[in-house]
Amino acid sequence: MPDGLKTLTRYTIEEEHRHPGSSGEFSALVNVVATATKIIANQVTRGAIVGSGRGEDQESVSSRLDVLTDEIMVGQTQWTGHLSGLLSERRPHALPIPATEHRGKYLLAYDALDGSSNIDVNLPVGSIFSILRAPREVPDGAADQDFLQPGVQQVCAGFTLYGPATMLVITTGSGVDGFTLDREIGAFVLTHPHMRIPTDTAGFAINAANERFWERPVRRYVQECLEGLDGPRGRDFNMRWVASLVADTFHILTRGGVYLYPRDTRNPARPGRVSLLYGANPIAFIVEQAGGAATTGHDRMMLVPPTDIHQRVPFIFGSRTEVLRIERYHRAPDEGPSFDSSLFGSRSLFRPARHDQRK
Repeated sequence: MPDGLKTLTRYTIEEEHRHPGSSGEFSALVNVVATATKIIANQVTRGAIVGSGRGEDQESVSSRLDVLTDEIMVGQTQWTGHLSGLLSERRPHALPIPATEHRGKYLLAYDALDGSSNIDVNLPVGSIFSILRAPREVPDGAADQDFLQPGVQQVCAGFTLYGPATMLVITTGSGVDGFTLDREIGAFVLTHPHMRIPTDTAGFAINAANERFWERPVRRYVQECLEGLDGPRGRDFNMRWVASLVADTFHILTRGGVYLYPRDTRNPARPGRVSLLYGANPIAFIVEQAGGAATTGHDRMMLVPPTDIHQRVPFIFGSRTEVLRIERYHRAPDEGPSFDSSLFGSRSLFRPARHDQRK
């Protein structure tokens, strides 16, 4: 291994040494989580191959991988002695560490396979995790209420992206660093130090199929982006949507942009679609540490008080100036243009843009 090449193990140890009196528990926990994601990366890569050998369809492969990756995360972390409990996207309640195992002072919330519906079309998927301090010592291990902490109380957050390369992006509250899995040595190596989201952007990510359900502030923002050079923004924008939170986040970290999964009008009882504790909060922590911003549209994401371990929220994040603009539009929802037809229909290939109509 070349001199100066920094592995995740070295990185976490150095980070912990900055805090006198550290026990080493935290760096060990992060490396255990990283080991779990290496195993998951291998299973994701082989998923379709194994499934075809069993005669499974792609939906069955995706479902089986969801279960398998959850089991991998639990199996790799619960015995280490660093955790008091785990919270999984797949389980109805928090999983306390068994009495037969040593319990630690941390909690781990995670989505072991975000974007699993993309498996059958070979698009990137990933894992998302959040580390919190256990608020109390209990003889039976952590319970649901122990995870109901706002995002500002996170000790660490990260995600792994399983794409052409396996990437691990992590923050401990002192900036954001990205690591690439070097399969020859079996270690994550620092390749993207001090990641920063560009302040200005010309890109946005949103599911256009939900346009009819958007509230006025979001319609106003997207309308301005679509109007491009002829509109109030005075520049052209690009739109993309991967339907994989980790993939869209990594794109924003490296190229800038804004991601919108906003509140919509379909179901008043379910105003958001992104999980708060193991989705929005860890991504928001990373985004803020990289110089961006994250919001529900009305409130800073990491200040949202959790009320349920599987709570869903609207989620908007990315380049700071764009997020602040969207928040401003939410504060004045009645301002802006009226919308009499589809925003996207108004820019149809079969209908000329405004500057063509004036010629």
